[in-house]
Amino acid sequence: MEIGIDSFAANNQENNELNNSANAKSIEELIERIELADKLGIDCFGIGEHHRKDFLDSAPSMILAAAAAKTSHIKLTSAVAVLSAQDPVRTFQNYATLDLISNGRAEMIVGRGSFSEAFPLFGLDFNDYDALYDEKLKLLLQIRDTEFVTWKGKFRPELINQPIYPRPLQEKLPIWVGIGGTPESAIRAGKLGLPLMIAIIGGETHRFRSIVELYKNAGIQAGHDPASLKVGIHSLGYVAETTEQAKDEFFPGYEKVFNKIGQERGWSKIDRAYFDRITSDTGALVVGSPEDVAKKICRHSDALGGLARFSFQMNVATLTHKQLLNSIELIAKKVIPLIKNKN
Repeated sequence: MEIGIDSFAANNQENNELNNSANAKSIEELIERIELADKLGIDCFGIGEHHRKDFLDSAPSMILAAAAAKTSHIKLTSAVAVLSAQDPVRTFQNYATLDLISNGRAEMIVGRGSFSEAFPLFGLDFNDYDALYDEKLKLLLQIRDTEFVTWKGKFRPELINQPIYPRPLQEKLPIWVGIGGTPESAIRAGKLGLPLMIAIIGGETHRFRSIVELYKNAGIQAGHDPASLKVGIHSLGYVAETTEQAKDEFFPGYEKVFNKIGQERGWSKIDRAYFDRITSDTGALVVGSPEDVAKKICRHSDALGGLARFSFQMNVATLTHKQLLNSIELIAKKVIPLIKNKN
């Protein structure tokens, strides 16, 4: 199992400063965290994509390219790229270029996105949410697999024997499908034979077992090798010296951020009792001591029939840079060895 870190490049400066100077410092600290993850042997680091004032990841390939120049081993991926709102040609070019800069360490996780801001920003109709993604994903895969592309669709001008450059260093740029739990999305990923990354941000992890089964059954029925049908999960998580410390440090920012988003979306208000439930043994959040976190990741893997990758999302709880660095170190030096020893 690969262990990774994901970030939405949240601005975590003191007093919640949202200005250019604070944003520059946040990006500098994010690159420093990626450097540390690389140095300590974390397998991958992903950057999300949002178009909101409180996140700085509207151009994730730029952040990853900056990190590529300062790292040597770690895989660098989107987490996720909102493909519905992008031109697949330009998206491929960005990540093919990242692959060249990183000497073959680029990956992509592509999805429809969980926020709607990108659609009006780029002149798209949110009612076309799924159709846009379906068409653009198929075009992206054709571009990846074929240097000269002939293609015609509904949402983009056609391509007639058009060569698309640069080509990545890797023979086949890895592309995962990121989903939030929609069965249709899992089935689509299976039919295409692409690895599946499930974002689990609440509830209990075992409830996604049926989604994984739909994905694998669809892939097998489409003739893909079962070994290629990899499953990973992206989960809110944080590691401190003790479980009590981890929860006490993570909860205040988590409550603030998710209640703000919940107010926009009409969710019920989050409180400490809810947080304690979803950080329990079967809950989705992976927040605790190295020992408790390692056990929980293994339980998640067992519940879903085996995981190829587990990625921590720590950067949505207004934790300090120092706390995030410490958590990355604990993951690398204590959590990963415990998982490897169990396996």
